[in-house]
Amino acid sequence: MVGHGRDDMPSSTKGGAADEFDEQLWILLRENPAGLSEYDLFALLSKRGDSRFNISTLHDTFALFCSHFRLFNALYRLREKLWVQQRGLLEISPLLIIIHPYDALLVDKNQLGEVDALRDYYLDDTQLEQTTPQALAHMLDKFWARLDGSARRHQALAVLGLSDPVGATEIRHHYRRLAMEHHPDRGGDTARLQMINAAMAVLRE
Repeated sequence: MVGHGRDDMPSSTKGGAADEFDEQLWILLRENPAGLSEYDLFALLSKRGDSRFNISTLHDTFALFCSHFRLFNALYRLREKLWVQQRGLLEISPLLIIIHPYDALLVDKNQLGEVDALRDYYLDDTQLEQTTPQALAHMLDKFWARLDGSARRHQALAVLGLSDPVGATEIRHHYRRLAMEHHPDRGGDTARLQMINAAMAVLRE
């Protein structure tokens, strides 16, 4: 059971569309107590008719960034509400988004009082407003340039749902299975397949 076991949405003074979206995320995360990936949330929100997370548009890098930012903006808002009301700890990462019981906050590393650059970034709406496709391309180039070989491998393996130690044979087998599963001809998603192919390209370097 999450937090104090209450099912009601954590309250907020912000109101409006932001609170409605936060409530959607709250419901989805409570319905999936084992957690969801960012892509899982995109898919669930898209099925609910939210055009901001239309899976078919996510092959475009800028569209993907906008969807990612909007989702994480809301998740960090929700995390703040849960923290203030002692309802739980919302763990946020692209691979796992999950609500932990409030008792987990006894662990020092989970204290929200510490400086959190990601929180500050995603709660600043102007970051999305001021980011152009050109600026995003520059940001991504700088990001990949800063990663050394081991970091690039770690990121690529994460996309495939793997982590070291893992051998080349297992990587190829896992890649082929994912590529078949997500191929559009089999009802899969083009954007997800492109991410998988890009990750495999990094691992072949």
